[in-house]
Amino acid sequence: MKILAIDFSSSLRSVALVNASGTTVETLGRAEEQHGQTTHAFAMIEAVLKQAGLAPEGVDCLAIGLGPGSYAGIRVSLAIAQGWQLATGVKTIGISSVACLAETARARGQRGGASFIVDAQRGEFYLADYQLSETGCLATRPLGIVGKAEVEQRLAAGVVVFGPEATSAFAGSKDLYPEAEALALLAAPRTEFVAAAELQPIYLRPVAFVKAPKPNASLSSPG
Repeated sequence: MKILAIDFSSSLRSVALVNASGTTVETLGRAEEQHGQTTHAFAMIEAVLKQAGLAPEGVDCLAIGLGPGSYAGIRVSLAIAQGWQLATGVKTIGISSVACLAETARARGQRGGASFIVDAQRGEFYLADYQLSETGCLATRPLGIVGKAEVEQRLAAGVVVFGPEATSAFAGSKDLYPEAEALALLAAPRTEFVAAAELQPIYLRPVAFVKAPKPNASLSSPG
């Protein structure tokens, strides 16, 4: 199965194409760019397909990083998935970009317990704990939102903390970005495909808004 993975959840946007057959996963192409004013999404995808010598209709599955992270970037990848599925009927699956972070760290040789963070703004951070082993990544604490103090406590206790731009917020942490190649590896054994229109960004904050008051009729009436 040819899997095209897209993760635009961080400032390092990446695309990868793999061929998954049984327990064997072969990388056919990859591309990444540091996010600036514009994400060259289609140019990256075209470059990866060209590396693999594959036409768009040859892709069997799209794996999309759902965040948390850059809301605009994730929306771009979801829009691509929806359009691609309408055009070719490709299968789609969504995967947490934090799970992708954990797999990225594992693929680079990290083992044991680790925490993974993503900036949630407002002085808070998305955080999840994983145990990394030779066979995979086991979530030991589900994704949640924590304050800066909790991340600092982990670092003080000797826990390894990874995340996009993590070092700009926490001394002793390590910068790490979710890689589309790791996302494709996570998607390879999965079978719970969904319609692209059903994929939603991971966003843990409750929706909160205040309705504007109705215009005061007495103020708008002529005197």
